[in-house]
Amino acid sequence: MNPAALALIYHDPQGRLFPQWQRLLPKLAGLFAGIAVRGSSTAHRPTLDFLAGQGVLIYQEPGSSANAGPHIGRGRRQALELALSLHQPAVMYCDGDRMLHWAEHYEAELTAVSAHLLAADFTVFGRTPRAFATHPRSQQDTEAIVSELYGRISGRSWDMLAAARGLSRRAAEFIVAHSSDDEISTDVSWPLLLARQHPDWTQRYVATEGMEFETIAQVLPEVAEAGGPEAWLAALDADPHEWVKRLDLARVMAAAMTHFTHQTAPKETLAG
Repeated sequence: MNPAALALIYHDPQGRLFPQWQRLLPKLAGLFAGIAVRGSSTAHRPTLDFLAGQGVLIYQEPGSSANAGPHIGRGRRQALELALSLHQPAVMYCDGDRMLHWAEHYEAELTAVSAHLLAADFTVFGRTPRAFATHPRSQQDTEAIVSELYGRISGRSWDMLAAARGLSRRAAEFIVAHSSDDEISTDVSWPLLLARQHPDWTQRYVATEGMEFETIAQVLPEVAEAGGPEAWLAALDADPHEWVKRLDLARVMAAAMTHFTHQTAPKETLAG
């Protein structure tokens, strides 16, 4: 077992991931010293009850709370804070659906990378070229813009949008205390904030196969109706609304990075 806590955010109002949780929770519980899940206000309650019954630390955003909106960055920060209460020297953060896919299909890789979370204060888990190419074109093309801008600002040519991070305890504590980014742009603002405030804290990058496109497994009836994965992806990329959504996400991330445009390039980069 790794000396690390696993921090996840979880949405899934319809409970489509419930069977996957039932299959994979023993694997994750054996891999990490503790698991903390921050559920959205509409997260599938039977799933959260199941996880709590198995010893997972749960916080569900109140439905009447002003924080119940789609503020992914705030939810990620809450997941980190919850995981810190498990008193481990490192935290691995991931979006819940991606972690389930990773554990189910690339267990050996997940085991290997999670064993080295203390190799740096902040680890960005990105995607291999093959894993990146499994995503819709609307996602690939817009995310490439974000990673390109991140590289120009930081000096690090990394794939930034796979939503998985490794953090030392001090890095997680700093982000919880000092990050004010409530949006999905924490993908880029967290490492930029750490680089600005603590340039001596190390950051590294690890490209993974397990961060391939995970959504198809969650929409199998729709995929079957479309005629298979390729047809479903083609229909997704043919929808201009999908491109608008992805372009808007890229805009949010680019805007968040403008606060760090006077930052100098890092002195040290650890290759994954």
